[in-house]
Amino acid sequence: MSLRLRLTLLYSVLLGGLLLLMGTLIYGIVSAVLLAQVDDTLAQTSGQIVEHIRVNLSDQVDTRSLSYFFPDENVVFQFWNVRGALVASRPGGGQPAPLDSEALSRKGNEFKTITYLSGRLRVLSTQVVSKNGWVGTLQVGQSMALIDYTQRVLWLVLLVVALLGSLVSAALAWVMTGRALAPLQAAIRVATRLTHADDLQHRIPFIGRQKDEVGLLINSFNQTLERLEQLFNAQRRFMADISHELRTPLTVIKGNVGLMQRMGRTDAESLESINAEVDRLARMVGDLLFLAQAESGNLQMETAPVDLDSVLTDAFSQMKLVAGERVELRLAELEQVQVLGDRDRLKQVVLNLIGNALQYTPPGGMVAVSLRQYGGRGQLIVSDNGPGISSEDLPHIFERFYRAEKSRKRNGGGFGLGLSIAYWIVSSHNGQIDVTSREGRGTTFMVWLPLYPPKPVEG
Repeated sequence: MSLRLRLTLLYSVLLGGLLLLMGTLIYGIVSAVLLAQVDDTLAQTSGQIVEHIRVNLSDQVDTRSLSYFFPDENVVFQFWNVRGALVASRPGGGQPAPLDSEALSRKGNEFKTITYLSGRLRVLSTQVVSKNGWVGTLQVGQSMALIDYTQRVLWLVLLVVALLGSLVSAALAWVMTGRALAPLQAAIRVATRLTHADDLQHRIPFIGRQKDEVGLLINSFNQTLERLEQLFNAQRRFMADISHELRTPLTVIKGNVGLMQRMGRTDAESLESINAEVDRLARMVGDLLFLAQAESGNLQMETAPVDLDSVLTDAFSQMKLVAGERVELRLAELEQVQVLGDRDRLKQVVLNLIGNALQYTPPGGMVAVSLRQYGGRGQLIVSDNGPGISSEDLPHIFERFYRAEKSRKRNGGGFGLGLSIAYWIVSSHNGQIDVTSREGRGTTFMVWLPLYPPKPVEG
């Protein structure tokens, strides 16, 4: 059974039950009101008859006093003396049976519904007393035919209303649930299409309100599809990029091995080239392993106070040898900065940023490095006067294997993983890394790390 049908049946049953409950309540109230009106009529008639009764000195009822009393239509009365003899009745004729024989022997006033002849009667039995005591029983009755008819009609009307209400509610519920569940049907179609076509570009069309539960669900599902599409495309790019990166060193290695085979002897230059390419592959595998461990949460980092100025000095000395005479590497500013973190990982960030700047800076260019305290945080700045990064490439430079080949030419053996690693390490230290660049004017990377111990910001 579908959800739409179940909801329709649920709404119909609930509304039908509610209408039935309300109908029962209305039926009971109307019946009570009608019965109360009959009782009032009987009480008034009984009072009027009692006023007409005359009793002589021997406690005998004067029947002439009742011969001129005519009750309302559908009202009958009988007066029985203490010996059980009928004294007077309306309508007259014959010797009728008591309206309520059991009440003749009881004192007091009593209402009772009885079956009399072929119909139902509502009877009021009243004990009549004189100065000398009980003289007889007056019984006044009124036919219940009108009330019975009214009750039957009312019950039929309420039953028809309940049935029609249930049918109408079922139709409305079917239409409304169909509209409400239309986005879910669309979601099923999209999910089925994704399963068979393996295409994550489809989105669920939005139908109805965006702020209700179904709308929020569809919005979340579309966001999930968008995220999955991005991850799927990133995986495809990753496979394509790593295949490209592996092809070059493997081609070099295979070419040098083939050369030595043809030469029939080892060649020092070929072995050196093979060794360099193997080192490149080892670095790439190491970087990939680092990112995999970082993203899976299995990478452990030590946490201790670190003198960032000492880390920068060591990294600067190493990269000075890499820069050589090709690029001028300058330490523009150096202040004492202490942070809390992993010394080796922070040094890796510095090496990656400086190495990236040296790699994309043309010969004769300059790379400047600065470290200072600013705004209550440590600020590391690495800037170059290279070709810069285009605005289209700038948002993607921290992605794995991404290189802005159009604006920054490869001068070394990078794989496009250094900035991704630097970004993750800085984020893991509760820091922030920013980049600004202008084509033809150079690029500047800024790393912000919280000081240890924390220092208040000067206002």
